[in-house]
Formats: sequence, C-alpha cells, structure tokens
Amino acid sequence: MSDPYRLPPLTFGSELVVALFEIERLRADIGTGTTPPDTLVELHNLFDLVMSVVSARIEGNHTTVYEAIERVDDDATGDRVDEQLGEIANIMDAARHLDLLDAAEPLTHALVRDLHARTVAGLTREGDPTPGSYRSVDVAIPGSAHQPPSWVTVHAEMSGLLDFANADRPLHEQMLQIAIAHHRFVWIHPFRNGNGRVSRLFTYAMLRRTIFATRGFSALNPTAVFGNDRAAYIGALESADGPTDEGVVQWATFFARGIRDDLRRLVQLQDQAYVEGELVGPALDRLLRDGAISALERRALGVVLAKGTVKAGDLSEVVPGTPSNRSRIIRELLDRRLLQQASEGPRFYRLSLSRGPLALRLIRRLDELGHLPRMLSDD
Repeated sequence: MSDPYRLPPLTFGSELVVALFEIERLRADIGTGTTPPDTLVELHNLFDLVMSVVSARIEGNHTTVYEAIERVDDDATGDRVDEQLGEIANIMDAARHLDLLDAAEPLTHALVRDLHARTVAGLTREGDPTPGSYRSVDVAIPGSAHQPPSWVTVHAEMSGLLDFANADRPLHEQMLQIAIAHHRFVWIHPFRNGNGRVSRLFTYAMLRRTIFATRGFSALNPTAVFGNDRAAYIGALESADGPTDEGVVQWATFFARGIRDDLRRLVQLQDQAYVEGELVGPALDRLLRDGAISALERRALGVVLAKGTVKAGDLSEVVPGTPSNRSRIIRELLDRRLLQQASEGPRFYRLSLSRGPLALRLIRRLDELGHLPRMLSDD
C-alpha cells in the first residue's frame, strides 16, 4: 500500500466492520443517560487518572492506581520527590488541558508540541532534552525493527499526518481515520522521547473531534484499547508498519474492539440506576463496613449520590437537627475528601469520586465489575 493514509477496503462481514457498526450504535447513546452531570464529571476525572496510569505503565512506570490516587496531587507541581508520580501528573495535566479546548478546532503542530512539553516537563528518565520541539536527531526504537524517518523529514511527515487527522470524514470512516493516525504518529516518532504518551493524548484529541463531538464532558478517556494487553497493543501497531491493507486492518480491528468495549462501559456509567446500585452505592457501603464513615454519613452521601449536587438543606431529611449541624457534617465530609464543592457555587456540593477514600473503593469496585484495563489487575 503506497499511500499510508489510504483507507483499506473492508469485507462487509469482517470483524472490523462488525465492530464499527457496534461503535456507531453505541455512539448514538452517548450523552443521553440519566447520571447527573456532576457525577459524570467526577467519573471522567477518575478515568483521566486511570488512563494516565495506564499510559505511563505502557512505558514502564510501575506506580499503582491506588498510589496515584493517594499521592499524585502531592507531587504534581514543584520539586518532585517521585518522578514516576510526576510522569502520571503530567499526563493528567495534558488530558485536562485537552478537555478545556474547543473540540472543533483543528489539531496543529503547536498543539502537538504543547502536549509533548506538558508530558515531559520536569522529568529526567522519561523526559526529553528539548521539550515541546520535534527531534533534531535520528533515533532508534529499542526492541523494535522499525527505523523512524530522518529528523529532516519530521515536520513534513507531521504536516501530512495533521492534514489527514483534520480531514472531515463520514461517521463510518472516522474510527479507521483515528486508528491510522495513531499508528502513523508512532511510526513518525516525532520526538526523542515521550512519543507513546503523546500519541495516546493525540488520539484522545481526535476522539473528542469525532465520536465524542458535541457530547460535552461525558467523553470519558478511553483506556481499554491501550491498557488490556501491552504486548498485543505493540504487536498490533507493528502489524501496520508494512504498510499493507491486511496489516492496517489488523491494527484497526484491535483499535476498534478497544473503543467499542470502552463505549459499552461509558453507556453503562450514564445510567444512574447502574451507578447507584452497582458502582458508587456499593463503594459507599464498603466505606461504612470499613468504619470510614458513620451510618448517618452514609445516608447523607447517598442523598448526594442520588441528586448529583446538593445544598445543605437537601440533607435535612437524613441529617436531623439545626442547619448548623448539617453545615458541620458537610465540613467534616469536605475535610475528609468525601465531598467537594461543586461548580454551581460555594454552597453546592458533590461527591469526591476521583480523590480520597471513596475513590480508592471505587477503583476496587470498577475492577470487580470488569471496567479496568487488565494491565491494572495486579494493583
């Protein structure tokens, strides 16, 4: 296949076509669920952390997701004691930066270089001597037969990739477009270090422009495609190096299956009955069994879970006594990172699902439900 950006022909009954049809079916359900927006925001933040751990784990970082929940905020800025935590904090920062951008804006050289600068900032072992700049030397990839193109051609190669990534495609072609763009980014290897981490952020940016376009903050960061099996991920990528139609289809099939699996999870998490009954509710019950909260606090947190966002008065039926008593309970829950202020204002509160003791129980529950990549199963 002479043109690396030509979409390969597909057989109607192939596994890839079946996966693409299912992705389109699931995509129609995104943004139509009953889970309160504030709860989805916190779940999004939690999966940002999970995705960041997975992305770093692929590159050899051994930090567990539990360690990241407990410690990554303490190591996110300033002098870092633990570079592995700093690497995860950088990936999270870059992902959150993408969430603030207009998804309709084109992907540019400046954006790609900025993602790289954010990803390697302050790092030594996993850093880069020229953060935010394309490489100016030829490189080799340890353990890979692929020889990246000369540094002289990197800018031109990236221009071709960005043109392809920004092209408007019909819905049924967008997943192929993203899969090919992800492979091509890794193939070009535009930076001396950090290419894998930036390629996955670049792919997230493309997903925001396409299957998650106009879907708001419900676009949880996809992880299954990268985190279920590192060896299979690398092997599938290398199959498209040829490039041949068969190799590209093999990689795109692997990619589409992962996206399909993550979309299934996302649709489930948009169902408030599922979130209350199967995910967050059981995590709150575990907190109660562990003695981390009282029965009264469990009832109060249950009200917040049901409503998504509450004011102190919303807890009057489960927290008896005066308004000052309810305010005291809320302050204690805030101090213990079980509640946090909501975006609606300083007197509105939502559950803290991405940090604190509830997040730790949620990770365990997500694993029990099969929502975590297998790469994290030993954590």
